[in-house]
Amino acid sequence: MNLAMIQLVEMVHQFMWPFVRVSALLLTAPIFGATALNVRLRVAIGAVLTILIFPTVEVPDIDPFTFAALTKMLHEIAVGALMGLTLQVVAAAVILSGQIVSGGMGLGMANMIDPNLGNVPTLANFLLVIGLLAFLSLGGHLVLISVLVDSYRFIPIGEGLFATNAISGFIDWSSQIFIGAVSLVLPVLLGLLMVNVCLGVISKASPSLNVFAVGFPALIPIGLVLMTLTLSFYYSRLELLWYDGFRYLQASLFA
Repeated sequence: MNLAMIQLVEMVHQFMWPFVRVSALLLTAPIFGATALNVRLRVAIGAVLTILIFPTVEVPDIDPFTFAALTKMLHEIAVGALMGLTLQVVAAAVILSGQIVSGGMGLGMANMIDPNLGNVPTLANFLLVIGLLAFLSLGGHLVLISVLVDSYRFIPIGEGLFATNAISGFIDWSSQIFIGAVSLVLPVLLGLLMVNVCLGVISKASPSLNVFAVGFPALIPIGLVLMTLTLSFYYSRLELLWYDGFRYLQASLFA
């Protein structure tokens, strides 16, 4: 009985190390890290992934009740979280693009409560749905699993992350939140800018005419029309942004 208990504890200890990295990835990755996703389902997905990749992982022989084990566990959390947050940059760019356009159209107050993001503009939530569907259609979930499996080869359990340029590279990559957001909705922003310039010229030419009372409500349908006309451009830029995220995830973390 004691021997069986010892073997069980050892098995749980061996299983724990890869499970920590997998769990950190699932908590931060797009779709998998959504608050709306049931915690039990997320744990089940993590357990299944860990069981599948466990035979390929070299688990360190270390006492789990030591300070060294704690540092290695924090290292595993950092590796998994860094992989998930790398792709969350693209999702953040999509949300920001929706917020920028909503502000330009005068829809900044048209918000909805999202369990994952809090109080966000309705348009931003709509664009995020498109972004996540594009993520799935491009096989982003498969890329994540592939990178997760490869990560144990390039970054062994408990070592290797801080010897690479992964953290500094991630800080540089996070600038894509702003650059990517502007590039996604640039045609719409230019169109809204032209409309505002025209309103300003009309207001200057005819001071007695209340242009803003007429012009601001017109920005909403004009903005929606521009979004509809440029949706194909938006999706093509969105695909490129996801591909950039996939390439960065595969290249920088294992450089």
